[in-house]
Amino acid sequence: MITYSCDGVKMPGIKKRETTAWIKAVAAQYGRKVGEVGYMFVDDEKILDINREYLQHDYYTDIITFDYDEGETINGDLVISLDTVRTNAEQFGKTYDEELRRVIIHGILHLCGINDKGLGEREIMEEAENKALNMLRDISDITF
Repeated sequence: MITYSCDGVKMPGIKKRETTAWIKAVAAQYGRKVGEVGYMFVDDEKILDINREYLQHDYYTDIITFDYDEGETINGDLVISLDTVRTNAEQFGKTYDEELRRVIIHGILHLCGINDKGLGEREIMEEAENKALNMLRDISDITF
């Protein structure tokens, strides 16, 4: 089951049923099933607090992924700062909706085993994000 909630921000206008179908389709591409996945949408201050408390990182970020995978079933909590999503969209010349979709699937790709910190891994992650975003276009006309 995939859940969507927010803390201190307004819930983004995502189509939950369609987004859930997309996430499951992406996970299936990596031989994974979706177990318990929770999205929490927050502001910059909340994600900074979480980053400091749980990861000992003192900086803002767009997403933090807590991985509780069990074998081929992905489980995790994904915390997304809508403030940083908006800032990144402006910085990268994307719409807010485009950037939000990228970040939503970025966390799922982490749960599927794709990393982005090591040598050459960022390029692999970007390719996987682009493939997943193209799947979204093929699956339906999900709009946020």
